Amino acid sequence: MGHGFGQLYKLRRIITYRLSPYELKAFAGVVSHGFPNTLRRLLENVPYMVPPIALGYVTYEQLEKEHERLMRKNPADFENDK
Repeated sequence: MGHGFGQLYKLRRIITYRLSPYELKAFAGVVSHGFPNTLRRLLENVPYMVPPIALGYVTYEQLEKEHERLMRKNPADFENDK
């Protein structure tokens, strides 16, 4: 034969892909690497996410209070009605 591994047969203009059976573990390392990595990435983004969310919440609450105040009737407008 004389050829090395992987060169035993040549196919021209045909591309083939294969996965090793050792790489088919879809959930390998999810618990040991996936969850800690997700937690780390979330905690790294907290300084960028919290201020806009807090500002939006405070703004929304103030606008709701102002809207409720403006929707109330003024009793002085109805003093002479009978």
